[in-house]
Amino acid sequence: MALRKKNKASAEFSMSSLTDIIFLLLIFFMLTSSMVVPNALNLKLPGKRKNNTELKAPPANVTIKRDGSYWIGGKKVSKNRIEKAVIALGKKGRPVSMTITPDPNVPNQYVVAVIDIAQRYKVETMLLTP
Repeated sequence: MALRKKNKASAEFSMSSLTDIIFLLLIFFMLTSSMVVPNALNLKLPGKRKNNTELKAPPANVTIKRDGSYWIGGKKVSKNRIEKAVIALGKKGRPVSMTITPDPNVPNQYVVAVIDIAQRYKVETMLLTP
């Protein structure tokens, strides 16, 4: 007669403690994610306005070419003079608004630089994609 061991090592794994930890982590991330600011940029999305104001003059068009050159109203402007050109838009007596039309291959940093300048001087901007 062969003698057999009565105590075998069990290969089972209890998942109950692991599910408790995952559930607590889920609750933690759900609570902390509501504290994070959802929008990094303060963007004005299109929608209905309460007051419909028409512009007396069309907005200035800022075009950013593939080579990184800036054009405001059809005139080439150097990168260092963009801010002065935006300030000059407000001094001409026209509503301070502009559209930004970048070339599809322009790096985002050029577009964001113009948007930063526009926000600094409270210029209404609209980003147009070709």
